[in-house]
Amino acid sequence: MGEPVILLHGLWLRGFALWPLARRLARAGFAPEIFDYPSVRGGPEPAIARLAARLAEHGGAPHLVGHSLGGLIALETLRRHPGLPVRRVVCLGSPLAGSRAAARASTRLPRLARALGAGQRLIVEGIGCWEGRAEVGVVAGSLAWGMGRVLGRFDGPHDGTVAVAETRIPGLSDHRTIRCNHTGLLLAPAAARLAAAFLREGRFGPPPG
Repeated sequence: MGEPVILLHGLWLRGFALWPLARRLARAGFAPEIFDYPSVRGGPEPAIARLAARLAEHGGAPHLVGHSLGGLIALETLRRHPGLPVRRVVCLGSPLAGSRAAARASTRLPRLARALGAGQRLIVEGIGCWEGRAEVGVVAGSLAWGMGRVLGRFDGPHDGTVAVAETRIPGLSDHRTIRCNHTGLLLAPAAARLAAAFLREGRFGPPPG
């Protein structure tokens, strides 16, 4: 059996959204496990507690792959519990530096702010920087198609929901941008290939020529 990888979905999604990514990682030789949580009603706190418990009880030293809010929850869990045995983390389109689109929604559109649920603060503020033991790589999208565009202009390339700049924080081991929108990062073969490369080597490898 391959190295274990725990997958976390993002906001407004559930575990089934991770099936395509899980299949690709399994074909790449990993043993994916899906971590499902109620992203709106429950929010980050119960998910962080459950993930910490699952990692503490895990028999191996798993990796983590999180899409959007899932990446934030993964890193926040490791920040609060630095002794957990996680080697590498890949974040797909996670606003680690905070989401301006979510910040605008929280002040201008009360109904959309409520739809962000209990995770609003973590999404708006991000995690600032990474100083943990686990190596962290980020795959960002640059295909500008998504609901975030209705909340105003982005500064620089973006995936329709999160700006590429919002996925960068100090302390990352590697960062790569691909032409993909926010939700598409879960479905894109290129994103899965990059995730697998980082989980093996701690780097995404040279960009295509």
